[in-house]
Amino acid sequence: MLDYQLYDLNAGGYHLTNLILHVLSTLLLFWLFNRMTTMAWRSAFVAALFALHPLHVESVAWIAERKDVLSAFFFMLTLCLYVYYAEKPDLKRYLLTVFCFLCGLMSKPIVVTLPVILILLDYWPLKRLWRLPEKIPFFILSAVICFITLYAQHKPFIKDFPLDSRIANAVVSFVTYLEQTFWPQNLAVFYPFLDKLPVWQVLGSATLIIVISVAVVAVAKQLPGLFFGWFWYVIILLPVIGIVQVGNHSMADRYMYLPLIGIGIMMAWGIPLLFQDAMMRKYIVLVAGIVFIAILAFLTWQQCGYWKNSIILFSRALQVTNNNYIAYNNRGVDYDEINRYQDAIKDYDEAIRLIPNYQEAYNNRGITYGKLGKYQLAINDFNKVIDLNHNHAKAYYNRGLVFFLQGNKELGCRDAQKACELADCKLLEYAKNKKFCY
Repeated sequence: MLDYQLYDLNAGGYHLTNLILHVLSTLLLFWLFNRMTTMAWRSAFVAALFALHPLHVESVAWIAERKDVLSAFFFMLTLCLYVYYAEKPDLKRYLLTVFCFLCGLMSKPIVVTLPVILILLDYWPLKRLWRLPEKIPFFILSAVICFITLYAQHKPFIKDFPLDSRIANAVVSFVTYLEQTFWPQNLAVFYPFLDKLPVWQVLGSATLIIVISVAVVAVAKQLPGLFFGWFWYVIILLPVIGIVQVGNHSMADRYMYLPLIGIGIMMAWGIPLLFQDAMMRKYIVLVAGIVFIAILAFLTWQQCGYWKNSIILFSRALQVTNNNYIAYNNRGVDYDEINRYQDAIKDYDEAIRLIPNYQEAYNNRGITYGKLGKYQLAINDFNKVIDLNHNHAKAYYNRGLVFFLQGNKELGCRDAQKACELADCKLLEYAKNKKFCY
C-alpha cells in the first residue's frame, strides 16, 4: 500500500524499494559478522557475495518477490538485535528482538528457521552458553506459522509428485545449489521437476552431503566457522528444498537468497586456512576474493538483462532448461497480450504436448482462438478444461462469452450462471444488462 501511495503504478518505484531493502540487508549482514568476529575483510566478502550474486537477481528484480527482500531485512535485523541483546541481556532488548522476528514471519514463512540460527550463533561466533528457554517464544511462533502455511498452501498442482521423487529431487537440489553458487550459469525463472533422476546422481549427491556434514562436525571445535556456515545453509534451505510440495518446480533461485550466506561464511573463514604464510594469505586470498566478486557482479548484470520483460525471461528459461511447460504457457500469455496470436498458440501447443492435462494451457489457448474468431476451437479447449476440472470458473466464463459471441444466449447464460456460482459474476451481470439472461 505504501508503494502504491508513493509510486502509483510506476514499476520503477517498486524495483527501487526492492533494491533499497536488498542494500539494507547487505549492510546489516556486514555489521552482524563484523560485530561478532571483528574480521572486517571476511565480513565484507560475505556481504559482497550476498549483494552481488546472480542467484539473487530473481529475488530483487521480481517485484512479486518483495517478500524475499522484506523477510531477509527482518531476518538480518533480528539477528543484529539478538547480538545487541546477547551483549547486555534485558527484557526491552529481548522483546524488541521477538517483535522483529514476528515481522519477519509475517513477511515470509522461511523465517521460521531463525530460532535454530540463533542457537548456531550462540555456538559461534558469540561462544555463548546455550540458553534454550529464551528461544521458546521463537520456536512457538515458528510452529504456528508452519501450521498456517501448510494449511494455506494445500492446493492442487499441475502434477503431483510421489514422495520418493521429491526426496531424490531434494538431495540433488542441495548439491545443485552449491554448484550454482560457484558456477552460476544457465539460471532460469522456472526449473521443471524431473520425475526420474539418475540413480548415480542421487547417490552421488547424498554421499557429498554426508561427507561434508561429517567433516564439518569433526572439525567443529577447531574450525567453528565451517560448521556454522554449512548448517546455516542446510537449515535455512531445508523448508523449501521440496520434500513438502509447494509448487511444480524442482528448485528456484529465490530459495538461495538467505542460504547463500552460509556458503559465503564457509569460504571466508575456510579458504584462508589453505595458506600457512600470513602474507600469502593476506594478498592472494584478497585478490582472489575481489576477482571472484567482480566476476559475479558481471554475471549479475548479465542476468538482470533477462528480466527486461516476460518474453525475454521465459525465452531464456526455454534456452537453458528442457521440457519447460510453464515457460511455454507463460510466454504464450505474453505473446497473446501483444497480439502475436500464432506464436501464442504454438507455445500453448508445446505446453500441452508436454503436459496433456495442462488446464491453464488449454484455457489460454481457448482465449486466443476466441480472439482469432475460431469459436469452435475455443469451445473445444474450454470443454477440455471443464472435463478435467468441473469447478474451473474461468473456463465456464470464457466458454459462456464465446457462446454469446456466437449468438447462443441459452448456453451462454448457463455458463455465466455457473461461473457466478463458482467465483466470477461479471459475465452474468453483463448478460443481464444486455437482456441476454433474466
